[in-house]
Amino acid sequence: MEELNALREQIDGLDRQLAALFEERMEVCRRVGAYKAAHGLPVLDARREREVLASKPALLRDKSLTPELLAFFEAVMAASRQLQERRTAEADPARQQELAAYEAMVAWQGQPLAQERVLYQGQPGAYCEEAAMAFFGADCDRMNLKTWDGVFRGVKEGFGDFGVVPIENSSTGSINDVFDLLGKFGCYIVGEVIVPVVHCLVALPGANMDTVTDVYSHEQGFRQCRPFLAQYKKWACHEMVNTALAAKFVAESGDLSKAAIASRRAAQLYNLEVLQTRINENRHNYTRFIVVAAEPRFPADADKISVRFTVPHREGSLCRMLQIFARAGLNLEKLESRPVPEESWSYSFYADFTGNLRQADMDLVIRELIDAASSFRVLGNYKAAAL
Repeated sequence: MEELNALREQIDGLDRQLAALFEERMEVCRRVGAYKAAHGLPVLDARREREVLASKPALLRDKSLTPELLAFFEAVMAASRQLQERRTAEADPARQQELAAYEAMVAWQGQPLAQERVLYQGQPGAYCEEAAMAFFGADCDRMNLKTWDGVFRGVKEGFGDFGVVPIENSSTGSINDVFDLLGKFGCYIVGEVIVPVVHCLVALPGANMDTVTDVYSHEQGFRQCRPFLAQYKKWACHEMVNTALAAKFVAESGDLSKAAIASRRAAQLYNLEVLQTRINENRHNYTRFIVVAAEPRFPADADKISVRFTVPHREGSLCRMLQIFARAGLNLEKLESRPVPEESWSYSFYADFTGNLRQADMDLVIRELIDAASSFRVLGNYKAAAL
């Protein structure tokens, strides 16, 4: 043990020397960054970096350490780039605007979540309504709208205080339109709720499996029930805006040949009978809904952060963002890419990760992410939903 402690002390002494040399190197990098900024030169010179890395193995006496030496210098050069990019960002008005928006968000001292007017997409009986009731209570003041776009617009223009929209399903994945609407309207995520999805085949009293010829539902309902529908190849499937509207349509049709894929609650609301229950392929089928508002709101126990960002179109830029999450020990729960409409083959990224913005160490992480990204916006900090 004494020998091990002696070796550790030796390493500590070498680390002190390395730290002093690192500071000296970074000071020179600051001057390089200032020169590049003054002469309009890019921070990254990929050719120069390749030449520098290629020359380093010649400095070694023990060539077997070449991979470790290259990894070391790659990390040092990445830190040098980061320092130079930070200096460039400090003079960038757009970056300063993003920092100001983030700081204003964290400093927000408005009212917490309350049972005010809630907007949701679909008819009464839709899973969106179930999500609104689960989050705000069964007696919440709620209003249904026809489209997700309408929900976001209503929240942004003050027609409603909150909107409830689905963002992903455990069986069929992300709902891309909602990610796009988050970017379009600039709303904040202030909460989330997870609703179990149990699809039923519902029809008018007197109908049965033999009378059905046409089935109505939302596109997601059909996708989640494909194995069941495959047993009835002669049925015609008709997409509708949501499952509850499909149930309402069947109820009003008076036609025993029509059925809907919807929830048991929708069947009860529209006086329909359940012909088959649990027809979805995945018996562990859940939809995650987000609650959006025009302003940020922070519950004291917020433990989940959502962000949207773009990265420079160059090698390793997304990897660098992911390394920031890894170094900070954050659990990156979701990463979704969406095309930027104005720029061909460019993408924005949506990420969910654990944390609370009002923790001191989180502030450093967010600022580092802003430095590394081309654009960056915090979408919200809220309490993660439990199954």
